Amino acid sequence: MREIVLDTETTGLDPKKGHRLIEIGGIEIFNRIPTGREFHRFINPERDVPLEAQEIHGISTESLIGKPVFRDVVRDFLAFVGDDVLVIHNAQFDITFLNYELELIGEKPLSFDRVVDTLAIARRRHPAGPNTLDALCKRYGIDNSQRTKHGALVDSLLLANVYVELLGERQATFGLQTLGGAAASAERRGGKRTAAKPRPEPLPSRLTQADVAAHRTFIEKMGPKAIWLRFWETVAS
Repeated sequence: MREIVLDTETTGLDPKKGHRLIEIGGIEIFNRIPTGREFHRFINPERDVPLEAQEIHGISTESLIGKPVFRDVVRDFLAFVGDDVLVIHNAQFDITFLNYELELIGEKPLSFDRVVDTLAIARRRHPAGPNTLDALCKRYGIDNSQRTKHGALVDSLLLANVYVELLGERQATFGLQTLGGAAASAERRGGKRTAAKPRPEPLPSRLTQADVAAHRTFIEKMGPKAIWLRFWETVAS
């Protein structure tokens, strides 16, 4: 199942008061595992970024000069999210801003029917709170040391981990996938993948002599042309 973990940053709290989107970040997960596909854009809000907002996300008015406006990124954004589920923390806030921007340019708004709000899930699981993203990372032992400021892409990556924990679906393969993704990212940056280290001592075989004898009896019933017979010496040894 494909889902998009999504986050935004804005100039303020209410689009009806003239505040705008300035950053969108999202990552693709498949069966709750990140695939490595990401979407990230800074957006020129065509207005100033108030100091109180800058203190939260560190994005200044000057840094957005020359960035594309929302109209210029919307095609790529909609293509990335497709029709799949959107996983968002405090979804009401982000969807309200996204839909405001979409409606300004005549695009169809995003339906709340396709949204999973991780804040709502967290409040059900942990009614005593706190249920901020930082608090949930601490609760579940997720490293958020890189989150010195709010940031749409960083927060999406953290939320993907939190989401799995909230659902109680932490998989043994999740950590392996994360390591694989890090290696792939390093390779894209010009680095080299590190080869897996062999075990100091091979694991002993778990086959018993009875298992081997039963297998031999089974393949002999297939006739003299059974392909397994070609490998019998290897298996038996």
